[in-house]
This record gives sequence, C-alpha cells and structure tokens, in this order.
Amino acid sequence: MTSLPESATSPWVVLGKIVSVHGIRGSVKVYSETDPLDNILDYPQWVLRRGAETRTVNVLKGRVQGRVLVVDLEGVTDRDQAQALGDFEICVERAALPALEPGEYYWNQLEGLQVVTLEGQLLGCIDHLLETGSNDVMVVKPCAGSLDQRERLLPYLPDLYVKSVDLQSGVMQVDWDPEF
Repeated sequence: MTSLPESATSPWVVLGKIVSVHGIRGSVKVYSETDPLDNILDYPQWVLRRGAETRTVNVLKGRVQGRVLVVDLEGVTDRDQAQALGDFEICVERAALPALEPGEYYWNQLEGLQVVTLEGQLLGCIDHLLETGSNDVMVVKPCAGSLDQRERLLPYLPDLYVKSVDLQSGVMQVDWDPEF
C-alpha cells in the first residue's frame, strides 16, 4: 500500500495564504486557492499555519481586489499586526468542505497520487494541478520506481484519460502513452 502525502491525510486543508498587508488599518492581502476566489470567505474561522506555529482567527469581512482578497481579521487593527501574519497558510478543517458528488475530487486529494498507465507503468506522482481554461492539467513528476525521470503534463479529463482514482491506495490509473 502506498503511503499518502500529509496533505491527503491531514485534518486541515490549505485554502490560501496571507501574502502582504493592505493599508494601515490591519487589513491583509490573501491569495486564495478557491474557485471563485471569494469562496474562502465562506469559512468564518481560519487556522493560520506557518511552520510549527498556528493560530485561529475570525474573519470579519473581505472583498476581491484584482487577483487577491483584502480581508479584515478580528483583533488585527494596525499595519504591524497585519504584517506579522505574512506567509501564514490559511487552513480550514477538511470536514468543513462541501461534500462532492461521486467521482469528483478536490485538487489537494489528487496531489501526491501515483499515476499508473493501463499497462501498469508508473509515470510518477501528481505534484500539482494547473487551471488552463479548457481543462485542468496534472503536473506529474518522477518518483521512486517511475518509468523514467520525465515530468509530464496530463490533461485531467475523466473518462477520456483518467480511468480510475483510488484515494485509499493512492493511485490514479490513466490511459496515456508513456512516450508522449
């Protein structure tokens, strides 16, 4: 059995990151990994994590500003307090995420899965996914036991290329020519 990455077994899911401050009244700029960006504001309480340091904060309000959000957090009232929160990841409990339909997955569930062809050849592990507009793309990087040391970009198209996903065993089976 393949050991799953920490991200797949952790009770916490990273939904974004505090990237900088906004203004002098304690607002922070947040990079959100949710789609749409402001879905991160649906979670009124965040666990902030930077290395081993964690803290819980309550979200007062937020708004989209370009490609980031400007967010006010309870108890953060000046620029210095906001600056101290830079580079904290924004986490929520995995159990708080909306339930998905069968066959649907959050990106973080797919990251770390081994990618195996129908013939049983290990192409590598999913490092991350990219949104391209037409379809999502999996970045598959070589890992121990993989067929070669090539990085591959595979379209995430269930039924066409992605044949099965087994989160328990940490394997995704794909219909993909390893020479491509």
